[in-house]
Amino acid sequence: MGFQQGLSGLNAASKNLEVIGNNVANTNTVGFKTSRAEFGDVYASSLLGASTNSPGLGTTVQDIAQQFTQGSLSVTNNPLDVAVNGDGFFRLSKNGAISFSRNGAFHVDRDGYIVNANSERLTGSPVSPNGAILNSSVPQDLRVGTADVAPNTTTEAQVVANFDSRSTTLPVAGFSSSDPATYHNSTTVQFYDSLGNSHSLTTYFMKDAPNRWQVFAENDGAPVGVGPVGTITFTSTGAIDTAATTLPFNLSLNIAGGATTPQAVALDFTNSTQFGAAYGVTQVSQDGYTSGRVLGFSIGDDGMVLGRYSNGQTRPQGQIVLASFRNPQGLTPIGNNDWLESSESGQPLVGAPSTGSLGVLQSGALEESNVDLTAELVNMIVAQRVYQANAQTIRTQDQLLQTLVTLR
Repeated sequence: MGFQQGLSGLNAASKNLEVIGNNVANTNTVGFKTSRAEFGDVYASSLLGASTNSPGLGTTVQDIAQQFTQGSLSVTNNPLDVAVNGDGFFRLSKNGAISFSRNGAFHVDRDGYIVNANSERLTGSPVSPNGAILNSSVPQDLRVGTADVAPNTTTEAQVVANFDSRSTTLPVAGFSSSDPATYHNSTTVQFYDSLGNSHSLTTYFMKDAPNRWQVFAENDGAPVGVGPVGTITFTSTGAIDTAATTLPFNLSLNIAGGATTPQAVALDFTNSTQFGAAYGVTQVSQDGYTSGRVLGFSIGDDGMVLGRYSNGQTRPQGQIVLASFRNPQGLTPIGNNDWLESSESGQPLVGAPSTGSLGVLQSGALEESNVDLTAELVNMIVAQRVYQANAQTIRTQDQLLQTLVTLR
């Protein structure tokens, strides 16, 4: 009788419809991977081996295999949304239990940890107190700091300018910062003390001889030293004469308000020139900054988590790691977009994004489900017809049985 074959076909078609229905239901699930029902035929074996004329006992579902193809990336406005472009899974931790996911919708919890909607913590490489990435063999829960950045005292300042060689000479003794007629040009550099307070270092330039310029300085309006703080001598080609000029000028600045005083600042004019053109400053820089408060976070394609601060500084907070598997189809799905390692998947290979075969990260984006809705709807129609066909075989077998029963 063909009841067994028809029944197995109904069960298989029903299971296939369940798989298709689950795919359709998760069309909008971030990081979801579509599944496929895989079937095998069933044959009975005799004591002497397989029979060559057996019609078979029907079909069975051998496996429900997930397909780990890349999903499309959709852009979001959250910098902590992260999409994996390529191979790899996020490594998550919750109370010591490790799971893996492609869902990169993260946020920062009240304790500063980067977590997903299930309160699972994203893991990676932490940073040392000086901001260096610690490549630990065991990834740790990533935690971002919200404390203010301490100020950095200015120790070096640089000015690059062109001094007009056509300027007439002036007497050094006649210099007065309040009288522009006693000097040719000036520029101001903002610098920071040990408490992060901003100060103004103003330099005045006076040409007192051919190819020679005297440099005077004032700190917040108070003269620095007595007379010029240094002399810049140029060659006949307009470059600084390094034999006659000692750079940088080492200044000792008096600072009020409780900061470290005096403050040593090296003032450098390297790369400055003296040409027959108007005076102009092309670069002003210094290595200090004030304290900063965290404004937000960003994630690079290499997984580096950076904090952005109000003083313009950035600080690494850690680096996200990815895990890859030799056989991702062997992972055990546990729901909530998570998978667990299994003996069939093999052990995870953990590393930084864009290293080895691992993919890169895209911040401000999420990986959409890889379900092809059109294909799933077509598959649903086919599965429905298969179910109807198997039901028809049972109906036909029932009619044959009815014929046998009514024989007289």
